[in-house]
Amino acid sequence: MNKSYEPISICTIKKALTLFFLKKAEIITSNENKLIHSAYSAFPIPTVIRLNYYINKPFNEVLLNRKNILRRDKHVCAYCGRGDLPLTIDHITPKSMGGEDTWNNLITACLPCNNKKGNRTPQQAEMVLLYKPYKPTFVRFLVNSLNRVDENWKTFLFQS
Repeated sequence: MNKSYEPISICTIKKALTLFFLKKAEIITSNENKLIHSAYSAFPIPTVIRLNYYINKPFNEVLLNRKNILRRDKHVCAYCGRGDLPLTIDHITPKSMGGEDTWNNLITACLPCNNKKGNRTPQQAEMVLLYKPYKPTFVRFLVNSLNRVDENWKTFLFQS
């Protein structure tokens, strides 16, 4: 976290301990049940650290790219819900009809559904989207891209 307690990113345990020992960060919460041992000491594994200085970061925005669209859509087809087939990125409104490369116009589609839809809109192809595409926020995207969220993070991620 930044000095202002805003989430910045997820780092490795090694990076967190390095920042702590260099006095560049403080440990906010740690896992007392898991320890890292040195020759003479044992240290609890940090789960949340806060930098001792403020990093002036511009607004965190999720980049629009293939990997992030697949993450947002949880690696399943937006038309049939299958995730066991090769996936592609599909334009809801095709580029030939003025569709743009935006979060709200791009979805994940399996090859059979993408081929069935072709160069048409879902309505023209008589296909229904299982969910509406959206532009993810940074924190929500960070949380959704993880397999699980550490309980210690919830206090800092989901502030109202």
